[in-house]
Amino acid sequence: MLHKTATKTALAATAALSALLIPAAGSASAASPVSGSTVTARANSYDATCRSHSRTYVLKKYYRRVPVGPPTFYTLRCGTSTWGWKHIKAGHGWNSTMDRKISAAIGTGSLNGRGGYSTYLNQCPRVEKFRTILGTPAGRGDLLTAYNVDRPAAAGAARC
Repeated sequence: MLHKTATKTALAATAALSALLIPAAGSASAASPVSGSTVTARANSYDATCRSHSRTYVLKKYYRRVPVGPPTFYTLRCGTSTWGWKHIKAGHGWNSTMDRKISAAIGTGSLNGRGGYSTYLNQCPRVEKFRTILGTPAGRGDLLTAYNVDRPAAAGAARC
């Protein structure tokens, strides 16, 4: 009887300790009005992940639907100061808006002639608003950079 009680106590203590040590699902990205936003938590998480992994570590995948077959995906890797997440964060800023713009450009944007996808204002002449460029030393399907653009589309675009 003493053995069963000791075992139950040990199991209960282990479960309680585990609950304290393992954060609840989504808690790393939970927004807090005092400590900051979801984006800050995610950026801090990406920072920590990239500190403990190589430059080729995949942080996120962005998907593009194709007419036939499964969607194509493009990866955001930790990268370096010249490509990938570290480059985007340092050179162009990382936040939820940047993440959404990347997702929209890759997911539904138009080819931009720079090896990536862009989004445009719905006007004539077309004005490019956001650009992604794909292809890194780690792979052709990797995000090199992404940034805001505010100028008319390249020469040769459809005239109004």
